[in-house]
Amino acid sequence: MSIYETLNREQQKACFQTEGPVLILAGAGSGKTRVITHRIAYLIEECEVSPWNILAITFTNKAAGEMRERVDQILGGGAQGVWISTFHSMCVRILRRHIDLLGYEPSFVIYDTDDQKTVMKEVCKKLRINTKDLREREILSAVSAAKNELMTPLQYHEEYDGESYRKKQIGLAYEEYQRLLRKNNALDFDDLLMKTVELLHSHDEVLDMYRHRFRYIMVDEYQDTNAAQFEIVRLLAGGYRNLCVVGDDDQSIYKFRGADIRNILDFEKVYPDAMVVRLERNYRSTQTILDAANAVIANNRRRKEKALWTDHGKGVPVRLRSFSTAMEEASFVVRDIQDKMDRDKSLTYKDFAVLYRTNAQARLIEERLVLGSVPYNVVGGTNFYDRREIKDVLCYLKTIDNGRDDLAVRRIINVPKRGIGATTVTRAADYAAFSGKSLFEVMERGDQIPDIKKAGLKLRAFAEMIHECRQYALTHSLVELGRFVLETTGYIEALRASGEEDAEDRENNVQELMSKLADFEQRMSDEDQEATLTGFLEDVALVADIDDVQEGDNRVLLMTLHSAKGLEFPHVYLTGMEENIFPSYQSVQDYTGEAIEEERRLAYVGITRAMQDLTLTRAQCRMIRGEVHFNPVSRFAAEIPEDLVDDDTVRRTRRNYSFDLDLEADSGEIPFGSPSAGRSRSGGSYSAGSSFGGKEAGGKPASAVSASDRAGGISASVRKRPKAVYSGRHTAEDKKPFIARTSAGKTAVPGSLRKGMPAPAEPDYGVGDRVSHIKYGSGTVSALEKTPRDYKVTVQFEEYGQKVMYAGFAKLKKI
Repeated sequence: MSIYETLNREQQKACFQTEGPVLILAGAGSGKTRVITHRIAYLIEECEVSPWNILAITFTNKAAGEMRERVDQILGGGAQGVWISTFHSMCVRILRRHIDLLGYEPSFVIYDTDDQKTVMKEVCKKLRINTKDLREREILSAVSAAKNELMTPLQYHEEYDGESYRKKQIGLAYEEYQRLLRKNNALDFDDLLMKTVELLHSHDEVLDMYRHRFRYIMVDEYQDTNAAQFEIVRLLAGGYRNLCVVGDDDQSIYKFRGADIRNILDFEKVYPDAMVVRLERNYRSTQTILDAANAVIANNRRRKEKALWTDHGKGVPVRLRSFSTAMEEASFVVRDIQDKMDRDKSLTYKDFAVLYRTNAQARLIEERLVLGSVPYNVVGGTNFYDRREIKDVLCYLKTIDNGRDDLAVRRIINVPKRGIGATTVTRAADYAAFSGKSLFEVMERGDQIPDIKKAGLKLRAFAEMIHECRQYALTHSLVELGRFVLETTGYIEALRASGEEDAEDRENNVQELMSKLADFEQRMSDEDQEATLTGFLEDVALVADIDDVQEGDNRVLLMTLHSAKGLEFPHVYLTGMEENIFPSYQSVQDYTGEAIEEERRLAYVGITRAMQDLTLTRAQCRMIRGEVHFNPVSRFAAEIPEDLVDDDTVRRTRRNYSFDLDLEADSGEIPFGSPSAGRSRSGGSYSAGSSFGGKEAGGKPASAVSASDRAGGISASVRKRPKAVYSGRHTAEDKKPFIARTSAGKTAVPGSLRKGMPAPAEPDYGVGDRVSHIKYGSGTVSALEKTPRDYKVTVQFEEYGQKVMYAGFAKLKKI
């Protein structure tokens, strides 16, 4: 039996259509990676296409590695010549070879997010930009957006000339930012794409060379491409036109990163002769979950019609649960995970994922997991490569590889301490700028720098140490170089002598970096490539957070909906299903409707992560920035047909809670999505006055609350559970109770400690008084209640409706 006979009919059609433009609309869980890998194998094995002539582009290093492995397995080897990489990795390879044509040195460095922030701070300081009014982050976001649209600083000035002073400042900052990057022989992530487009546009001989090489091009996740990526693909495919793009417009969720859904929606306009293949058979989820996803996404107007189906069976109904507070919601999620594992001994913690719209929602869930002794990882926490000690060692390696990177030099020049002060560094940097050289170049002759001749000797000694490391690198492996750097600089010795509480953890992290150097060398050896320091630094710079998720870890995963894309779990919880949370307040206010459609696609992504069981939860009220918000149920939850929802979709009455967030719920059970379950924001365009599927709430009687779904305090586990882990990393053995040294104490104060707490100060206003708020304006106090934490104030504002907040946070002034 041929390997291609294992594909379904539509997958075979996508695989065998090798010539001309092809659009594969691959629904969630439809086996698109299988199609791509079999298509590459088919080209090599059946069509006798040289691997050298095939380019396959995906969006993460992890996906690229898995794709290469699968092709190798199908062919029994032979995939080495195929370019399988991310857009950014492909661009780096091209630029390393040709960027000298654009006036850069091939040894350019790639600046990460922190590097960009550092440069932009320097820019704002030089241009005297008031960063309280115009933050560095906002400028960097605008610069990134401009680059994604292939807009140079000059074009930015022309586009927004005379529009506003703010735009003018951004334009000036963009120009200076690029000048500093150029001076440091550095590119940021957006430059990798933009410079590749510039290269291909300005040098026909380079474009012709790559067009001739890449006769067959495949692009995965095409719905996530931006203008620069679209242009790179268009240029490279312009020769043979054998372009196959794979994607799902219903999963286009990265507009905030520059992704343009029009690239996939308008593919047939750009390539009128394109063949379109729809992959609608799902191999992941039950039919009930798919029906829920289909019903939600059907409310979008800008999409290509498709409907997922499966032969996995109907499965269990979707569960929707509503609670009085976010604390109750978090407690239910953790208790539900525990109960499921107690009932089904085959389940493991890694079978569960808790998804949310914003990172801020994770805190309460983390606290409940810790108290329940449930191990977990937070995806998108502190990236391994963002840790202080890792950045220090990497900056040594960057300086060894490229001395022109002033940012790297500045970071390590006095780490460990070697008596080089800030004044010395500033004078050296000023002298470098005056002489048109890099900081490292003037340090090589540090004793000749005016005004700092004595301190300059220390600068020269530092430069000589770097040269010694460079000489060592010529005859030794990367791992040996890494160890030599640690020994020569005295970094580990200084770390041990620091006396810092986390010194041991930090040393272990540095040793893990040495292991990653060894892994990189082995991987390059397996691919018959040379393991270079430049290559390792590229690999580090281009790694994505999700690439670091360890699938073998037996832990519940917490992550944003954006981070969950591409993953799947037997049991999924979508939390915070409330208007102004999901969809976000900004999206609700967008008059075009495009933002709501993007949020609905995000809901579709979340729903389709579930394989067997899907639970949606919401809180009647939620504390946001010190204020209690009442939000209606999310429209996306309300769009799920009632016949897909279980009979027990009811809000739980609070039981056995001792939290100091004392917001007593009404007694009784209220259907999820009923008018009583949430209060509409004043002036809002969406009402939660109906239940799911558009039917009136209360259409079916609420059944009794099952024992497994009771919302209450976290009870002791039936069996012992592994130690809790937080923030996406394995912690050292705790010396103190976790709860005593985290933010948990702010919202869950143990009873034994409450007796010693000072009584909250009584506000100078009362019920009926007129008050003013810095954001909401004037209003009338309608209720005032004393709680152990603070006075809880209810105010009816003239423009914003009712708000409930704590007096200490609200800073209300009596009128």
